[in-house]
Amino acid sequence: MSELADTIVLITDLEHFVGRPSAKALLEAGATVYGTDPAFADANMRSAAEAALPGLKTVSGSDPVVAAGRVLEESGRIDVLINNDAYPALRAPLDTAKDEDLEATYEALVFKPFRVTRAIVPSMKSAGGGKVLFLTSAAPLNGLANYSMYASARGAANSLMLSLSRELAPRNIQVNAVAPNYVENPDYFPPELLANEEAMAKILKNIPLKRLGKPEEAAALITFLATPLSGFITGQVIPLAGGWANAR
Repeated sequence: MSELADTIVLITDLEHFVGRPSAKALLEAGATVYGTDPAFADANMRSAAEAALPGLKTVSGSDPVVAAGRVLEESGRIDVLINNDAYPALRAPLDTAKDEDLEATYEALVFKPFRVTRAIVPSMKSAGGGKVLFLTSAAPLNGLANYSMYASARGAANSLMLSLSRELAPRNIQVNAVAPNYVENPDYFPPELLANEEAMAKILKNIPLKRLGKPEEAAALITFLATPLSGFITGQVIPLAGGWANAR
């Protein structure tokens, strides 16, 4: 496959959410893939990540905006930005929710991707186009009782995507969001949860397709949205939730 030959992709928080499977699929499609993660400040972590995904280029540093700047310095451009943002979905009824948890959730899921996107878009404008993809959640599409901090932050990211899609369309920059729920990943479905048959039975009752999504399915959609074939798609929140986002 070479749909993404000569395409430079940056994935934030590579070690979280669906970062690794997405990087693998994008590399297989011919892209040059950079990944950021605070853990890469450790050279051993960086070399381990690169060994696991041959061809991957990791970028160290705790500030993703600084990391993005390093990629721009090295490559001269970023064609596709994938804001792969993950943060714990903290369970808290409204009357017990803490301000510090609300602020931390919005920092991770709204403010950080806003800043990274702001840092990279000027280079896309100069290059004549690009793609920005937000990895959000289907949670705000259906609502989650007792998870208002998480769901509202994900909803804010979806709204950010929609506004940016209108703003940047005249510059040939497509902006979309993939909104997973019930997709296997280490942040929201750790191995101990997957091994708990009782807990999984309760979870599967909520999913019309009666199974969890595979990380490879998320990666395939993300890769398609990175290719030129998706050039007429912008401003879309695309649920990847086995029918849950449409269930009422």
